[in-house]
Amino acid sequence: MSKKLKIGLFGFGVVGQGLHDIIKGQDLNLEIIKIAIKNPNKTRNLDAKLFTTDHNELLDHPEINTIVELIDDADAAYQIVKKALISGKNVVSANKKMIALHLAELVELQHTYGSSLLYEGAVCGSIPIIRNLEEYYDNELLHGISGIFNGSSNYILSKIFNEGMDYQLALKQAQDLGFAESDPILDVGGYDAKYKLAIATAHAYGLFIDPDKILNIGIQNLSENEVKYAREKNFKIKLVPTARKISTRQVISFVLPKFVKSDDFIYNVENEYNCVTVQAAFADKQFFFGKGAGGHPTGAAVLSDIAALRYDYKYEYKKYQQHNDLVYTDNVSLEVYLRYEHEYTLDKLKVENIKERFANNDFKYVIGNVSLKNLLANRDLLQHKDVFIAHTGKYTYTEQQLKNVSEEATAALN
Repeated sequence: MSKKLKIGLFGFGVVGQGLHDIIKGQDLNLEIIKIAIKNPNKTRNLDAKLFTTDHNELLDHPEINTIVELIDDADAAYQIVKKALISGKNVVSANKKMIALHLAELVELQHTYGSSLLYEGAVCGSIPIIRNLEEYYDNELLHGISGIFNGSSNYILSKIFNEGMDYQLALKQAQDLGFAESDPILDVGGYDAKYKLAIATAHAYGLFIDPDKILNIGIQNLSENEVKYAREKNFKIKLVPTARKISTRQVISFVLPKFVKSDDFIYNVENEYNCVTVQAAFADKQFFFGKGAGGHPTGAAVLSDIAALRYDYKYEYKKYQQHNDLVYTDNVSLEVYLRYEHEYTLDKLKVENIKERFANNDFKYVIGNVSLKNLLANRDLLQHKDVFIAHTGKYTYTEQQLKNVSEEATAALN
């Protein structure tokens, strides 16, 4: 028998309204008691008595046993979720930035106060990847997870490659449709994907990585030169977050544009759709596909979490609790395509093993190896508009890098 949930809902924007649309008319043994909103003057089609601007009306309400947090402000969301967990209320959230930045603390709060925090809707919208990583792959050895985690950037790239649309026009269209914000850098710069990757990595490997240590380079500097090059090679460019186990105890994690071949699962994932590819030792390669944004897709993921709370479901964080001695490393070299203007860019990044080089009066590029450590150290340089970098999908390890990786693992055990 499921217990009745009495819900305090924070936020009534696209996802909040989508959730309400899905809930109404269904017998789900739950009730929305109060909704906290920012703008009390906005016209809404529900009873005005449901709404309040006072967060404490929900957090201190004696009947409310479940908080659903669906606001944009990561700092405010953190304060809401923290207070709710400490007070013993269960929480459902879709705020990927807040969760990625505070996950270790939020896990500890759940353990200390016996509450539960679920956040399926924070990663790839309607795709149930967190629950699968927690349950299906709980005892699996995962070689890697990657995919398309941001619908806005994927929509833009789809328009460019499928319709020949200019980047700026594709971006404006994404903004007009509500896929991208007026300041789209969180999407096209790879920040959104990075936060989602940090959460997924925690469940895949039991590693809580500070998002600031994860390289994220986006598509904002994409030019017609890269588009032409990709088409000539029968590639598409996708913005791909990747977490990959490179030895028995080391994991790398980054977000980069990638040249994708036609036989790759993600090649045909278009528009606002998301996908996740999981490469496992025993289950082999598996592919998850679905809408990654929007009120109803994300609302469905949120409702799934709410429904799970009726039966006292909690994430067990099994791989984290097992203390499996995995460490994050940046001691690996990636083969990349690098467009540049000044030769010092090559020197600064220490590009090695150059296998292809082109230069004329309009643009220059090389394909060669760059260490992830150097990319992280030169993030500001990679943001310059005359620079564009994309991963070819290949990795290499130097003797020194393998030595460093071994030393990192040993240090982590001591």
